[in-house]
Amino acid sequence: MISIEDAIQLVKLSVKPILKKTTKQVEKAGGYFLYEDQYAPINMPPFRQSAMDGYALNLHDDLTYRLIGEVKAGDEHQPVLKKGEAVRIFTGAAIPDTADAVMMQEKVKTDGNTLEIEHHIDKEHNIRPLGEQVKTGDLALKKGTKLTPAAIGYLSSLGIKDVSVFKKPSIALVTTGNELIEAGQDLPFGKIYESNSKMLLAALYSLKFYDVSIHKVADDYEKTVTKLNTVINNHDLVLITGGISVGDYDFVGKALNQLNVKEVFYKVKQKPGKPLFFGKKEDTSIFALPGNPAAALTCFYVYVFIALQNMMNRDASELPRIQAKSVSDFNKKGDRPQFLKAVYNDGKVEILEGQSSAMQHTFAVSNALVFASEEVTKINRNDTVETILLPV
Repeated sequence: MISIEDAIQLVKLSVKPILKKTTKQVEKAGGYFLYEDQYAPINMPPFRQSAMDGYALNLHDDLTYRLIGEVKAGDEHQPVLKKGEAVRIFTGAAIPDTADAVMMQEKVKTDGNTLEIEHHIDKEHNIRPLGEQVKTGDLALKKGTKLTPAAIGYLSSLGIKDVSVFKKPSIALVTTGNELIEAGQDLPFGKIYESNSKMLLAALYSLKFYDVSIHKVADDYEKTVTKLNTVINNHDLVLITGGISVGDYDFVGKALNQLNVKEVFYKVKQKPGKPLFFGKKEDTSIFALPGNPAAALTCFYVYVFIALQNMMNRDASELPRIQAKSVSDFNKKGDRPQFLKAVYNDGKVEILEGQSSAMQHTFAVSNALVFASEEVTKINRNDTVETILLPV
């Protein structure tokens, strides 16, 4: 049994980046990272553009102008303005080549085809220059940039349809147990509804990992070996829930051994989640998580999250840890470090009741985990505690 710190370090050292390229449509590339520098195929804006609703002017020495037309956003025509002439113009519209500046409509008085501006303005006032954001051929976004919604919008505005991005891991979720049935069925005595795959799938989706398949296997040794062999050979990451302990019907550990999965560690001095397995087979990473839901999700956030970030070649691979003031008292039993389900808000954290590894109702309202180290025996109200913020 190893320490939490050693287990985290082993995950960081063992999981390598997936440096493969894939192509995605821009609108489906959210959460991916650019595989290569992206250069602008056009100027942005692609023409001199009005920054507001107002009047485009061919400047002269007087404050009075003659109105000769109108240009809306999307209009392709280019009115020719002489000195002292103006056109009504709207935000985003193309500025006529013969216009020098735009006066906002609030500072203009109109009388038929005559308008009077409040004061003189400088050339290019309220005009977005051609290529103000980026010019044709210039670097638009660097390799490794995360494609946020804003980045997606920016690339789309440049007319870019497809982008090369780093491939995300393909992930298999494997649930084990004869007692598990699907929601929607009648619940016979002795059975429980399966929830771990839905829980972990939701956690992965929230982190924008969508290449996920779900597999179920009964408590049968040969079936377990066959299923694990298939998913390990076809995925970058395999997450197994249940069957990793030492009961008569816990076959996961034996199956992994038969499949020559290299054990990196098994069992961590922590609560919940002591019977956690992490191993490797070639480039595939395998986590066998405890079957109890709260333990499985805790291990996901503390260890699997790191593996996912490493696969994406991210430097900040752990969830953020901050210091917060406890608003609760808590007595810790035993000498194992504990991850305690909690609610964090504005510098304060409440440790919740119901810390059992089988209890999901507490985790359902948590947005943080309070870490109580081996040395801690009691947390008092107003103590400063280490708090892990969850991506919820």
